[in-house]
Amino acid sequence: MSRPARVVLSAVSLLGAAALLIALPYVVGVNWKEIVTEIGGLSTIEIALLTLLWLGGLSAYTFVLTSSLPGLTHLHAFMLNAVGSAVSNLLPFGGAAGVAVTFAMARGWGHRNAAIAVSTLVTGVWNVLSRLLLPAVGMVALLIAGELPDRRMAVMVALAAAALVGIVVLLVLALRSEVAARTVDRWLRGAVRRLPLRLRGLVSRADGAMLDVRHKTVGVLRTGWRGLTAGMVAYLLLQALLLKGCLFAVTADIGLAEVVAVFAINRMLTTAVITPSGAGISETGTAALLVHFGVPAAPAAAATILYSFYTYAIEVPAGGLAWTGWTLRRRRKKSDALELTRTLVKK
Repeated sequence: MSRPARVVLSAVSLLGAAALLIALPYVVGVNWKEIVTEIGGLSTIEIALLTLLWLGGLSAYTFVLTSSLPGLTHLHAFMLNAVGSAVSNLLPFGGAAGVAVTFAMARGWGHRNAAIAVSTLVTGVWNVLSRLLLPAVGMVALLIAGELPDRRMAVMVALAAAALVGIVVLLVLALRSEVAARTVDRWLRGAVRRLPLRLRGLVSRADGAMLDVRHKTVGVLRTGWRGLTAGMVAYLLLQALLLKGCLFAVTADIGLAEVVAVFAINRMLTTAVITPSGAGISETGTAALLVHFGVPAAPAAAATILYSFYTYAIEVPAGGLAWTGWTLRRRRKKSDALELTRTLVKK
């Protein structure tokens, strides 16, 4: 895709996200004045606590990055995450651009390309595993909350959750064992053979993919899987607590099972590629689900906007500050190196 086309696509995508966000109150039957009134009622202490939860989540994710890239400090990991999130929040399909920025920053800190590539792959795998588990957790939460219409639907949801958990277990086994990885690849080849010819050509590149991923990541996973897992779990828990806090702050408190279900669906909707980080789509879906769970429309919309501020909007300036800090420090290092060279030449 050409650069002008990317610019146009980004502009259209951002406009679409903005339109969805503007329309959100009217989707659930309120207006912006009511939402502003709800959010304006927050105390300084409530804002401070929500901000601490947000910072805690970002700090927890640094353990995922430091475990995947040996030698990376937690401060540098915080900056990497902030800049990568900002890029993803501004661009549709922003993941590729985020990876490019990650490579540039990590190289600037002295990390090798091969190690950065493995880190990107490992964190990608852990993010995929978490995205597979979240829907399962959300489905279980819906079962616990009794929000499913009948027994048949409950059975279907339970089976779907079990299937997702089974896929995650299978992938984890494949990462731990070469035999399991070969088995998964063999199953994939068998599944590909059953596809129509047109689709078969598209997915044939995945042949041997599981074994290849295992070979590239086995060294890092052998020593870093605990940090990766603990960091990811802590990050998701803190983000869920942030949602709970946003709901509580606008007096839209609901049961724990409902909060878990809303959180899981919100995180799923952020993967929609139509807008950057699913902006607009995730907010509309989240507010509608909260209303379905019995939350009044104004608090539901206010809590959703507040949560979106912490998980989307504020990440853009935070990433900009991190990028500026990295750029200025890099320029200072280059300037110091040039001055040292001149001094040595004079001697």
